[in-house]
Amino acid sequence: MSEQNQTEQQVPAVVLDFLPRGRADDDRPQHRKQPVAYALGVEEFRLFEVTLEEDVNLTITDRFDADRSSDAVASVREVEYEDLSGAAQSELEHAVRDVVGSDEQRFVDFYNDAQPITLRLHQLNLLPGIGKKLRNNVLEQRKRKPFESFGDLEDRVSGLHDPSEVLVERILEELREDDLKYRTFVRVEDQQQ
Repeated sequence: MSEQNQTEQQVPAVVLDFLPRGRADDDRPQHRKQPVAYALGVEEFRLFEVTLEEDVNLTITDRFDADRSSDAVASVREVEYEDLSGAAQSELEHAVRDVVGSDEQRFVDFYNDAQPITLRLHQLNLLPGIGKKLRNNVLEQRKRKPFESFGDLEDRVSGLHDPSEVLVERILEELREDDLKYRTFVRVEDQQQ
């Protein structure tokens, strides 16, 4: 993918893997390699390979600003799931679950605000296990009163078990599959906002 444009906007991210001696496939001499982190953007679920300044030390699950305006960052490159290290791929599910859990209202609001995509397809139908009947139950319940939490969703929508995990599964699917027709959570480079 391309080098990220330098902007004033911060890109909060969570570390999926940290390579203090750089990538193994980097042909430069060891003393010239810079540390590298693989990271997940917490707002748009974009995946990054971040080359860090020499004195920066991160650990998995650390949060940092993965943008070029940060003093810790030398360069940022958006990557796809296949480009992640094996450790980063293994950490991804935990990181997504943590992002969803730590920003519950944002994801509860997805259930409150989801809209039709086409005449026959609704954003809620993109979630694993949500068919027409469950979708209609969510829509009916949110008309009465917006959902306040994942617990409220579970209590009011019969058959919707662990609504946060349903979102985690969908986000992971959007991150891992590059040929999906519809994306709700993961912004890709050529997707219009």
